[in-house]
Amino acid sequence: MANGKRINWDESILSLNPFIEGYEDGSKEKELFKLAQAALLYIRDRKNEEDFAKYYDGFSNTSFTVEVSHEFATREEADAWLASGIAQHKERVKIAGKGFMAVQSHSGRWYLMIAPLPEELNSEEWRDDSED
Repeated sequence: MANGKRINWDESILSLNPFIEGYEDGSKEKELFKLAQAALLYIRDRKNEEDFAKYYDGFSNTSFTVEVSHEFATREEADAWLASGIAQHKERVKIAGKGFMAVQSHSGRWYLMIAPLPEELNSEEWRDDSED
């Protein structure tokens, strides 16, 4: 499933069953797998496979660039900027060299979410060292 355009929807939906069945009723893990399965069904049933494939390809492509609107030396400076009311939802910023995204919740509250930049994802910190 590395390429969103090659998703086998029925196989993907059914492949979640062992995970769903493997957890106790009411567990957060079981609920999460049921939610993932419902999301896949929703995409398929609403005939949104192509839109999702484009989204997935963009989501999983790390060769893109990200526009950073502001750079802050400290988290305190970034929090002050966020509190100023000029941030835009999904606006990307750097704090002490690390990527973050300004996010407004449904309740209206603003947060700075960790959102690594492409260059960070290629750094030693983010690489999977499980081969050692």
